[in-house]
Amino acid sequence: MTTAEALNWPSSTHRCNGGLVTTELEQIRVDTADLVVGMYVCGLDRPWEESPYPLQGIEVRTDEDIRALRELCKFVYIDRRRELAGGHRRLLTLAQGDRREKRFLRGAAYADTVHVPEEVPKARVALQATCELLDRIYADVASGRELSVEYVEQVVRPLVASVLRSADAFLFLEGMRQHDNYTYSHAIGCGALAAAFGRHLGLPEDTILSLATGGLLMDVGKTRLPERLLKHVGPLWPKEMEVVRGHVAHGLDIVRGGGIQDPDVLDAVRTHHERYDGSGYPDHLAGDAIPMAGRLLAIIDSYDAMCSVRPHRAAVSRHKAMHEIYRARDTLYQAELVEQFQVCLGVYPTGSRVELSTGEVAVVMEQNLVRRLRPSVLLISTPDKQPLEKFRVLDLLNQADADDRIEITRALAIDDYDIDTAGFLATA
Repeated sequence: MTTAEALNWPSSTHRCNGGLVTTELEQIRVDTADLVVGMYVCGLDRPWEESPYPLQGIEVRTDEDIRALRELCKFVYIDRRRELAGGHRRLLTLAQGDRREKRFLRGAAYADTVHVPEEVPKARVALQATCELLDRIYADVASGRELSVEYVEQVVRPLVASVLRSADAFLFLEGMRQHDNYTYSHAIGCGALAAAFGRHLGLPEDTILSLATGGLLMDVGKTRLPERLLKHVGPLWPKEMEVVRGHVAHGLDIVRGGGIQDPDVLDAVRTHHERYDGSGYPDHLAGDAIPMAGRLLAIIDSYDAMCSVRPHRAAVSRHKAMHEIYRARDTLYQAELVEQFQVCLGVYPTGSRVELSTGEVAVVMEQNLVRRLRPSVLLISTPDKQPLEKFRVLDLLNQADADDRIEITRALAIDDYDIDTAGFLATA
């Protein structure tokens, strides 16, 4: 039984055929051994001048095209958005062993149907409901009551629906929220990131629902741990670490006890601390032995944890967190998935705090799919870092004064400056 069945969700593939038009060149590195007819090659592992191709772009229409590229290159870059009609629509970055996991093959083409300002009111309602219901879920479990499948459905459905309408709105508002409780904030962040990553990979909607559910619930077992260990500052003793790692088994008991039998949700809870090189826990699984849901959520879990304020360490910027994840590709995390996660979030992920060339602090509001270094941002401070009375939007791509362009100079951690943005949620 899948989560869709357990929660009475329809199992369907979401396709956005209308909506906003984007001209983003979404490059994915692919070994030429994995090329298939229907792909569009937009880059080589060498300069185009060193190839026999007169144009910088190749439509792979025949097996002969594939053979020629394999003789010339070890890897190429393909553009997802220019796949040919009838081409193979599958997730290119999965290892060979994953192709048996049919629910993770790419089966949908998503596009924003609204801009962020239009989606923000609905995303705000979804975020508030998520916070309230998740607090209720964790309180119920902590007091010994069973996990409520009904509450889980009420949390996940609006969240995923918002992310499918707009890739940025929910993540933007989540970045504006006051993050007082790490456990709840981390759960919301991971659920939203799982939905966004699933959308980016073109996964079926029911699989995205499952991944988002896994992100929200994978640490629910921590409700059964002593609070002193969760708030402990400094290294834990080996026996204390063993207790903390027990949250995985507790989480499985809680999720199963609530009647959720979806294998992707169970895999996320069970394996999100496994690592690609076998160094994780609890079972020291490695490579393809880790279910795909676990490999995806391992990246998301680590990334969001690094961006969050913890009792034992300060937060880092989302930009730096992505850099750390990238450095660990092919050791802690599957390289192809890390590369896709990087493409999904962009150079300055939505919800990031950044400092501009004017000295002003801003929050990344909406990605510019043509120029990733020039997103739309929400200005939240004056040049001397004083909070603005009224926040305002600035599109870094379309600026009136072309000779004096404002640019992002550096990424900031959530606690770099004491600028409260939580009030924005009440008026958004």
